[in-house]
Amino acid sequence: MSHHNESPVNPIPPVVLALAAVIFGVELVFQLGSRGLVGGPEAVGWRLGAVTKYSFVGDVFDQMLAQNVWPLRHVMRIVTYPFVHGSFSHVLFVLVFLLALGKMVGEVFSPVAVLVVFFGSAIVGALVYALVLDSPYPLIGGYPAVYGLIGAFTFLLWVKLAQTGGPQSRAFTLIGFLMGIQLVFGLLFGGGQDWVADLAGFVAGFGLSFLVSPGGWARVVDRLRQR
Repeated sequence: MSHHNESPVNPIPPVVLALAAVIFGVELVFQLGSRGLVGGPEAVGWRLGAVTKYSFVGDVFDQMLAQNVWPLRHVMRIVTYPFVHGSFSHVLFVLVFLLALGKMVGEVFSPVAVLVVFFGSAIVGALVYALVLDSPYPLIGGYPAVYGLIGAFTFLLWVKLAQTGGPQSRAFTLIGFLMGIQLVFGLLFGGGQDWVADLAGFVAGFGLSFLVSPGGWARVVDRLRQR
């Protein structure tokens, strides 16, 4: 008789753990600094300094676009802003989404594909934020990137429902619920326009999945033809 020692729970893909570790590590440094445990008195302002240096600022992007001048210190903001957050609770929610959705997507997608969805969604979210809105507030946090993973997860559900003959609209239940929650919180407590970047990140993640999922677009077409 053979013995199987495989865990009944699939581990979280290493690429997802690596992204989570970077996000948590940055926040941990901020937390330790704010409590005076590292860095001395100036560490209290580390978070604000990081927001100033690494956030994505729509006005700065507009100026670069108008002048066609692209200094690296500002261009890099489009991929650094997902790692800077406003508070511990902000980080906590991002990590919950990242670990949960990243696990499900990473079990199907390759590590490179996960990174493409994560950073591609962050980039698209920031570009839409800058081009559509005229917001003076900087964009920070991993929501556009993890909403991209929600888009990839939605893609997987969409393909599965197409394969099984189920109503494909059910695949969009999660994003509809999350957007509804954001709308309610915005009406009750006020809020910024970050949801535009989040929604753009979701659309980007869904769209990129056609290119980076196993089998890509050909697999989707084949599934649809089999209906």
